[in-house]
Amino acid sequence: MPEEARPFVKWAGGKRQLLDELTKSLPYFENYHEPFLGGGALFFKLEAKGKIKKAYLNDSNPELINAYSVIKTDVFGLMAELSSPAYANNPAAYYKIRASNPKSRIGKAARFIYLNKTAFNGLYRVNSKGGFNVPFGKYSNPKILDSENLLRVHRALQKDELYCGDFTNSLKRTNRGDLVYFDPPYVPVSRTSNFTGYTKDSFSEKDQERLMRVVKALDSRGCFVLLSNSYSDLAFDLYSEFEPEVVYANRAINCKGDKRGKVRELIIRNWEPQVAQRKLVEEIVASY
Repeated sequence: MPEEARPFVKWAGGKRQLLDELTKSLPYFENYHEPFLGGGALFFKLEAKGKIKKAYLNDSNPELINAYSVIKTDVFGLMAELSSPAYANNPAAYYKIRASNPKSRIGKAARFIYLNKTAFNGLYRVNSKGGFNVPFGKYSNPKILDSENLLRVHRALQKDELYCGDFTNSLKRTNRGDLVYFDPPYVPVSRTSNFTGYTKDSFSEKDQERLMRVVKALDSRGCFVLLSNSYSDLAFDLYSEFEPEVVYANRAINCKGDKRGKVRELIIRNWEPQVAQRKLVEEIVASY
């Protein structure tokens, strides 16, 4: 069995550490939708397991979606670009590329991946004008060009569709029996933890409420909905009818090392685990 693809970018709030929790008791589903794609850890895991017939992958970050699109359609051109000496791991090269504005899709994707691999803490953060503003990370040997994984990602994306837009667009493409996974920017658990910088537009409390209405609309449509969020009063209140499950995750990004550790998060499902388990058994029996 070929090695599975994994996220090609480091992403704040990435879900690789929660994959066991997210994939337990999954129901049999038709198509897969991820409106806040980010690093795509759950998508890659389900793709490797052969669970996805077709995926509809969306994010509001145009730089990120462009990178996915280039990997899907022109991965060899991207690898050739990233192999250039211009993408060296030193401050001079970093700040020159950070200040650049490539015109080609490949150039934009290469810049995006390079900055993600070499910026401080792997952050992707922009200011109110949309300018990337993370300082140089001073890593000794970051893997700027990971050809093997880029090729795996390329193969994993071939049957899927990529979009850039608001998460509400998921309502246009979902049907009964589809699985929709929402991993939005989390509700901040304190005033100092409010990290909202993936795009120039922050994700507000009103956006969290809009998301809740979309979740309920999809639930009424007969979709399976999976959502992760912070352990917060607002998230509990918004999704109380779905009985949120408390899980523990490592805090991957904090400027102070002693503040990194296990934190509580929430997983929300709109299906009963035993119902999902029965459907999985039916699927296995039908395959014989």
